[in-house]
Formats: sequence, C-alpha cells, structure tokens
Amino acid sequence: MSTPEKYVEEVKQWFLKLKGQFDNERNEDLQSCLSNFSSFLDSIEENLTPTSLLELQEQVEKLYNAGLRFTDQSKDELGEVRRVGIGQHTLPPLPYDYDALEPYISKEIMRLHHDKHHKSYVDGLNKAEKMMEKARDTGDYDLLKHWEREAAFNGSGHYLHTIFWEVMKPKGGGMPGRELLRQINRDFGSFEVFKRHFSEAANKVEGVGWAILVWSPRAGRLEILQAERHQFMTQWDTIPLLVLDVWEHAYYLQYKNVRADYVKNWWNIVNWNQVEHRFKEASKLQWKQY
Repeated sequence: MSTPEKYVEEVKQWFLKLKGQFDNERNEDLQSCLSNFSSFLDSIEENLTPTSLLELQEQVEKLYNAGLRFTDQSKDELGEVRRVGIGQHTLPPLPYDYDALEPYISKEIMRLHHDKHHKSYVDGLNKAEKMMEKARDTGDYDLLKHWEREAAFNGSGHYLHTIFWEVMKPKGGGMPGRELLRQINRDFGSFEVFKRHFSEAANKVEGVGWAILVWSPRAGRLEILQAERHQFMTQWDTIPLLVLDVWEHAYYLQYKNVRADYVKNWWNIVNWNQVEHRFKEASKLQWKQY
C-alpha cells in the first residue's frame, strides 16, 4: 500500500472511531460535519491526487476542531480536561419532581420556571457563545458588545438557576449543618441574624434579581450579596484568573482618553506565573457540568 493510500486508510479508521463516539450526539452542526466528511472521503477514494490529499488534510483538521467544540472532554497539553463545548450547554434535570416542593412552590411554577425560563437562558448562552466564536473566526467584532452582554446575562442566569435547583429539596428547612452553622454564627452573630439579613436582601433587590450567600476566599468569610437581574456584566459561580481594570481612574491621568494605548501597554506587565497558579488552583474545583 502506497503512502497516500495508507494515509487515507488511517483517516478512514480515525473517522469511523470518531463517528462511533458521536453517533448519539444530537447536535445538527456536528452531524452535518460528519456527513460532509463521509461524502468527501467517498469522492476522493477513486481519484487520489496531491490536491485531493491536501483537501483531505484540511477536512481532517476541520472535523477535528468540530469534535473538540462539541465533546465534553478534550485532551491537550494540560492533560485530560473536562469541558463544555462552545454553545453546548444543556438544561440540567430537576433533582426532584415538579410537585415535590409543594405547597411552598407549586408544580405549575416549577414546570414553567425550569422548562421555559431556565431553558431560555441556556439557549441564549449557547447562541452568544457561538456568535462570539464566529466573531473570532471572521475578525468582525462590531456586535461583540451585544454578545458579551448576552453571555453575561444568560450565562449568569443559567449558572444561578443550576445552583438554585440544587439548594432546594422536599422536606428541607431547619438548621444548617455544624460546620456551616459555626461559620454563620462567626460571620453574622447568629443564624437568626443571618436569616433576617438574607431575607431583607431578597426583599429589597431593586427590580428583579437574587440574594446570594457567598464565600469570599480573600476575606475568609461568608457574605450576602444582591444581584439585579442576574449579572452586572459578570457570571456567578466562576473564579477570576486574569483581570484588567478599565475604569478611567486606572489609566486617565497617564493615557487621558486613549484607553486602547493603555490596554496595549498593559500586556507588558501581565504576571503569567500568577495567572497560571490561579488556573491550577481553580481547576481543582469542578462542579457537575450542564
């Protein structure tokens, strides 16, 4: 078997293995990529030329990248890393029946809240991620501000609701466990004070939003926050790795109103060792993915 024919045979074997891996994947884009690749293989089988081999290499790279986008596991120089592909977030199932929280939350509310509202955040986040990927591919960032806002709003909505379902259960209530109760008493004085504070925060959110109990790793204590809508242009349940302050007080005295120069020069002072350290520590924390 000649070298070109051997390469094509190896590609076929790789493709069959990949196709088997994604047979049950219901993503239309991925299935289209698999179908197109299969048709391309058939078309060149009887007509191997330098040009067709070059095209085959390009098709292999394209399919490989498509597979990375849609699989929840990819292997790179960091080792085996669990990941949600771009635009591949899914609606998590409720951990109980729709009527399980009655009489406190009705079956109708739970069904509408989970199946319609939470689903819309998942769909919105997926669309925003795909549109930002398209912007990267085309170099057209004219609508980036809009899609960043959509990712912040819908991503935060998705992540907060995922937590929300999990922090409720039938026949719940009562008091926290010993360790959490000890921390609440330490940070708020007593459970009753904490409960009053949290309730007031929830009641006094301006417009729509959330009351949130958070752990502050830097402060080493619990805190209660409010969030109007979901986000304030960020996403909850994330750990920052690299940040850049672009409030005017961070650069105006030196760069005046030319923020672009400030951003460009800032890259010269990034401490990548610290960023890498934060990544290694943050990646040790993994929640169930949806």
